Amino acid sequence: MKNRSTFFILMKICLKFFQIANNYIGEKRVPDRKERMHMRIGIPRGLFYYYYYPLWTKFFEMLGAEVVVSKRTNKQIVDSGVKCTVDDACLPVKVYHGHVVDLKDEVDFIFVPKIMSIYENEYICPKFCGLPEMVKSSIKDLPPLIDTTIDFYKSKKKLLKTVQEIGKHITNDKNKIKFAFEEALKQHKSYMGHMKSGILPTDMDGNKIVYYMDTYKHKQKILLLGHPYNIYDEYLSMNIIEKLRKNNLEVITQDTFDTTLINKKAEMMDKKMFWSFGRKVLGAALYAMEQEDIQGIIYLSSFGCGIDSVIADIIERRTRRNSNKPFILLTLDEHTGEAGIDTRIEAFVDMIKWRGKNENYISTYGKYVSTR
Repeated sequence: MKNRSTFFILMKICLKFFQIANNYIGEKRVPDRKERMHMRIGIPRGLFYYYYYPLWTKFFEMLGAEVVVSKRTNKQIVDSGVKCTVDDACLPVKVYHGHVVDLKDEVDFIFVPKIMSIYENEYICPKFCGLPEMVKSSIKDLPPLIDTTIDFYKSKKKLLKTVQEIGKHITNDKNKIKFAFEEALKQHKSYMGHMKSGILPTDMDGNKIVYYMDTYKHKQKILLLGHPYNIYDEYLSMNIIEKLRKNNLEVITQDTFDTTLINKKAEMMDKKMFWSFGRKVLGAALYAMEQEDIQGIIYLSSFGCGIDSVIADIIERRTRRNSNKPFILLTLDEHTGEAGIDTRIEAFVDMIKWRGKNENYISTYGKYVSTR
């Protein structure tokens, strides 16, 4: 009887040993939260990621967390986002959900802030206001979300309080949180400085520049307008920046211009633009209309975007009325084919190049006479 009990005890020990060993065989085992040395914070690669990821990455890392960014947008991410999102959501929101799905089994928290306003007396897209609720209702088995409300409509006096609320998920040391945010702001300012100099997010990996364009080789400039999550996401934009550069064109965006100039031009509108994005893009377009070295304007929009439906129409009307610059509106959704976009880009580029060579000349009795 005693030998029989000993046998069963040994069998249980062996079974436990094989269970533990099996976890390390085949695919790499993902350690659970208790086994990890650092908390893992997930940041979806969508929406305002292209403006603020150096800021939040630095902030969380300074607090001792490990930051995990979702994969670059691909067909699988788009499909998973479309599958779990309501039909009337715009493409960028659907893609954002796909990035959350990509992260949910890999991290302890996912950073999905409830963004109401980032500038005084201005709002952003209404979908940002309800983003955490949309994500929670659409995706099952989520880890906890860091869904702090960011609202600076009245003032930025509560900035530190907002930061403290975000940081308390990692530490209760208020001085450490404050110091981490100050360091993160420095990195953010450096990142935005790169953008002002013409180095776009597609040219950078964090704050490291991986591509630098020699502007002296590019005599013609194209202004590319649109939400940052449309123009800087290489999959959604179908790599439009690289395609234009391959045609020997220098690509600039609304983020390249000085903020003071943009605001000054935006103030020329009959009414104050209460959308932060609208102010920025309208100001950039109005400024570009007066610049002779900018040969054309491309507006990249997503189907179903309420703000784009208004802003793009205003910019197109103003461009055609107040300047002679070519303007084209490209609309994207999950069904957009790359061949159609490529055809329109090629036609637009050909027109730009033709105008540069031939538009200033009139054929008279076999001779070219300049109209200038």
